[in-house]
Amino acid sequence: MRWKSLAILAALALSTVVSGCSTIGGQLFTNNYGAMTDAGYQLPRIPIEKVPARYHRQEVNYDTSEKPGTIIVDTQNKFLYFVEGDGRAIRYGIGVGREGFEWHGSAHIALKREWPTWTPPAPMIKRQPELAKFAGGMEPGLKNPLGARAMYLFNKGGDMGYRLHGSPEWFSIGKAMSSGCIRLMNQDIIDLYDRTSVGAKVVVM
Repeated sequence: MRWKSLAILAALALSTVVSGCSTIGGQLFTNNYGAMTDAGYQLPRIPIEKVPARYHRQEVNYDTSEKPGTIIVDTQNKFLYFVEGDGRAIRYGIGVGREGFEWHGSAHIALKREWPTWTPPAPMIKRQPELAKFAGGMEPGLKNPLGARAMYLFNKGGDMGYRLHGSPEWFSIGKAMSSGCIRLMNQDIIDLYDRTSVGAKVVVM
């Protein structure tokens, strides 16, 4: 009977891991990247098995003096933390600015938009003339570079031109490919968007 009980416990432990819940360090949300309908758009499933596990959304131990609701961006390790308090945070994998487009500092969320329009800034159009056709704005949609959500970063000088946003390019997570914006998988930006309030502090390290 003792061996049977141990076998049952082992099976339960295995099923917990498979279901996406980890008792070590918190919850792992690997199963939350399936296809979904959002505001009439059909977001496809992300092949999350192709994304390194460290970049899957998960709850982790995280000590910080920043108050709950703060967003901390670790550009070196390609992580974004949403501070929950009590030494815990939700961690997301991100893509960051490529060489020459890195930045660090503090900002706050001034605006939030669902399925935003993307307007490439003039310097980007100068570098990539083919984007001139979007100078008046690219309509929302599955191919829009801002993805399903965008949160706009401002500081004392106003709009910084940087965004926390979704991206259809799930394969860019963990890499330095953007023009300075912080990108997340679409399913992750939806989750972060719902947790974040306008006015929230953002620290980029």
